Amino acid sequence: MEKISSAAFTDTKPHYDLLDGLRGVAALMVIWYHVFEGFAFASAGNIETLNHGYLAVDFFFILSGFVIGYAYDDRWGKNFTMKDFFKRRLIRLHPMVIMGAVLGAITFCIQGCVQWDGTHVAISMIMLSLLCTIFFIPAMPGVGYEVRGNGEMFPLNGPCWSLFFEYIGNILYALFIRRLSNKALAVLVVLLGMALASFAVFNVSGYGNMGVGWTLDGVNFLGGTLRMLFPFSLGMLMSRNFKPMKVNGAFWICTIILIALFSVPYLEGLEPICMNGIYEAFCVIAVFPFLVWLGASGTTTDKQSTKICKFLGDISYPVYVVHYPLMYLFYAWLIENKLYTLGETWYVAVGVFVLSVILACLCLKLYDESVRKWLSKKFLAPK
Repeated sequence: MEKISSAAFTDTKPHYDLLDGLRGVAALMVIWYHVFEGFAFASAGNIETLNHGYLAVDFFFILSGFVIGYAYDDRWGKNFTMKDFFKRRLIRLHPMVIMGAVLGAITFCIQGCVQWDGTHVAISMIMLSLLCTIFFIPAMPGVGYEVRGNGEMFPLNGPCWSLFFEYIGNILYALFIRRLSNKALAVLVVLLGMALASFAVFNVSGYGNMGVGWTLDGVNFLGGTLRMLFPFSLGMLMSRNFKPMKVNGAFWICTIILIALFSVPYLEGLEPICMNGIYEAFCVIAVFPFLVWLGASGTTTDKQSTKICKFLGDISYPVYVVHYPLMYLFYAWLIENKLYTLGETWYVAVGVFVLSVILACLCLKLYDESVRKWLSKKFLAPK
């Protein structure tokens, strides 16, 4: 374990440094997944590389459950209240939510304030969308402030949908999940696992995959809730029963496995069951818990690897929150120039990736850390 950034709470426990690093690896893979999503979006085709990169979100959820269980389970009843918990989570997460929303509004204006079909959007609707994103009020498909016109819950910064469900998970944890005994939590995890597996295997969404939750259309809210609640609860159960095993090279082993899982091509076949859903359920229910256990068991063995994991952990959340506004510009450029492959656009794609990391670092150092320090001092001062 390793100490974390200077913006951490003063009483924060040491972090699992390898888990921080793996969260960063998954966040970087999300950038590349969205690059290839752009080619599919521009050509009205299918994502053909890093096909299962959307499963990084499910990996984030199990990491979140594990870390929150580790960080907070033993604090309740020791002058630590529900109000304290919510203040900490808001201070940790929401400054970057606001930054992502502002960047999304700026990039939307740079695009010309138009939806993907060319329809002009009034500035008042952009400002309303910005306000709703800041206060985490999701947009129903078709409402005026759903400014991009493709049904996103948060059209100025699409990935905020997963943070919306993360907030729901935090609320449910504080209200009742933390109160469950190990046996009761295990029963809940099994039931949720069965529900999630059924959702994926029987293709309830109709998408042929589990990439749901980003919109309020159809069964997306149900699917998003299951995608969050099962791995989140499983992560908490794991944190309560975690016993490290001896393993060398855990970070690199887990990194290779993650990239391999995300790179598996889409599995054809929807009848009588969805073959791709079987693969997704296998990843979320079996492989991701194993990777979290492996990562929590391992340790870095030198200063350089420790710095790498710390850097990846530090930028993981900022890069996830701020990269998608840049993707909107990238997608618009692809559509305008009718470019559909990495071979045609690799230099721009690499530039978008690098710029996303640089922007995340700048937001972290010049905004997020200082804002969290100020908020912590103001609202978490010792009583």
